[in-house]
Amino acid sequence: MNEAGLRVVVVDDHTVMRAGVIALLAGEHGIEIVGEAGDGRAALSLVERYDPDVALVDLRMPVLDGVATTTEIVARYPRTRVLILTTYDTDAEIERGVEAGAIGYLLKDTTREQLVDAIRAAARGETVLAPRVAEKLVARLRRPVHDPLTARESEVLNAVADGLTNAEIGRRLVITEATVKTHLLRLFAKLDVNDRTRAVVVALDRGLLRRP
Repeated sequence: MNEAGLRVVVVDDHTVMRAGVIALLAGEHGIEIVGEAGDGRAALSLVERYDPDVALVDLRMPVLDGVATTTEIVARYPRTRVLILTTYDTDAEIERGVEAGAIGYLLKDTTREQLVDAIRAAARGETVLAPRVAEKLVARLRRPVHDPLTARESEVLNAVADGLTNAEIGRRLVITEATVKTHLLRLFAKLDVNDRTRAVVVALDRGLLRRP
């Protein structure tokens, strides 16, 4: 890899955001934007065609999301380094991106200088993490391991997040109110919390809730 001529593709389904990233990098010595795409499938075609050094990839996109796109690029075009650039910083999103093979994970509030430095570092094969992402990963490693929620506990938790009472949860899931309470106690223990509000907060932080 020759840093004097880094080839970069930008993949983001938001046209304005994609244009903004390209504008930020325009004129940067030694970095050339060779293509842009609005979904993961188109991104794969770009990578195959232009053989870029770095692919800046958003997480949530149509057709093929960022995780699947990253997985495909890493498997099929290992010379191209994937740098996630997204607004999502939940534990679950970060973990999915890293496990897919991304060499870095940046948030969209990063500065131009940080983005340029990250692209150059990624092209050299160095791991790049936004400070907030790094903090979350460290905290996750230090966090006691809890048993995963069962499918039913997840349904109860999502119902709690929707603001339903125990009786309403029972009617939604067709179970007794006593059973709802049992599931609540178990998921409280797994999340290491003592009340419904805290359970929702912790679950959101860990990416355990289904949100629109």
